[in-house]
Amino acid sequence: MTKPTIQKSTCEPLADQPFEIVEWKGLGHPDTICDAVMEQVAVELAQAYLKLCGRVLHFNADKGLLVAGEVDCRLGGGRVITPMRLVIGDRATFEWRKKLVPVAEIAERVASTWFRQHLPHVDPLKHLTCQVELKPTSAELQSVSERRGGPVANDTSAAVGYAPFTPTERLVFQVEQFLNSRSFKKAFPDTGQDVKVLGVRTRGQVALTVAMPLLASAIRTGSQYFVRKAEVLKALQSFVKQKAGPKLSATVKLNALDRRGAGVEGMYLSLLGTSAEAGDSGEVGRGNRVCRVISLRRPASAEAAAGKNPMAHVLAGQIHRNVKGLREVTVWLTSQIGRPVSSPQYVMVEVHLAQGVKMASVEPLISRQVQDALRSMMPFCQALAKGDYAVC
Repeated sequence: MTKPTIQKSTCEPLADQPFEIVEWKGLGHPDTICDAVMEQVAVELAQAYLKLCGRVLHFNADKGLLVAGEVDCRLGGGRVITPMRLVIGDRATFEWRKKLVPVAEIAERVASTWFRQHLPHVDPLKHLTCQVELKPTSAELQSVSERRGGPVANDTSAAVGYAPFTPTERLVFQVEQFLNSRSFKKAFPDTGQDVKVLGVRTRGQVALTVAMPLLASAIRTGSQYFVRKAEVLKALQSFVKQKAGPKLSATVKLNALDRRGAGVEGMYLSLLGTSAEAGDSGEVGRGNRVCRVISLRRPASAEAAAGKNPMAHVLAGQIHRNVKGLREVTVWLTSQIGRPVSSPQYVMVEVHLAQGVKMASVEPLISRQVQDALRSMMPFCQALAKGDYAVC
């Protein structure tokens, strides 16, 4: 089993540094839609393979593109001119021992179901076209899933994760969760799901820039838009003040492009609740990271986690929770193609120690946590295959 390298960080914890930049793309953002749909495609394919042959066959469904549509959006409503197009791509196993797997049908059903469940103003039969470009996998990669002794990596790649959130990261995350919560949408049913939050912290000051459309069908005049926007902003400011805590002073700007007196060009209106209706396309891998936010001063992998074959992907955590005396933990992992996922090529753990804590006192505990996680990799992979852990 792989022995981890453990070292003390040479820089300050991010929360103590003079600035940070954190972004969160909400439920209806085109990039988040791509990640979420492709991850669900991966889960459903994994379950189909398990049902058919008792193991997850080779696939990667991590190439996806949401092409923006075209709408006529105006005060009081509008119409969809051209539907959004979701391109679902990469590789999958279509046949196993002369048994066919309905890969394309699974992908289309998953996409339609996801849109129906999460974007209430989108009718996938009218507003969405699916283009499935999943192609048969190569014989060499298919052989990876046939090997005995547990799952092995189907790629040579690197991943990194960290814990815990800084107060700024937590606040940015909480703002989007609040704006897309059931209670908020009940109070403000005229708001869309395409929420984007950017937080810039300079020492103890956080400037939050939030974008969230109002639904065109509910707004009939420009004055009504700005009155409603002010009501939304007031509720958001109250929430931010409550969650920021004593160490952060936060300001909020909502829909910064708005201009009074400019007509529909000066208001953020949406027909379907997502900018993918006309204004913005999306792509897998450009959304939120596995650690749930896009934190620009944190280390990040170039890999897109969403849609990866869950039996060949490694996810790390738990050290910060279970080892006392650690302020911050970062874990790097590299996999080597063909090598068991329970024995990665390299594991490195970098830690920030609390005041008075010695490295010698925590190193054995950290090593034990890593070994325990690697020993429990098989049930963890099975839980990933069922969608028990969010990766986007």
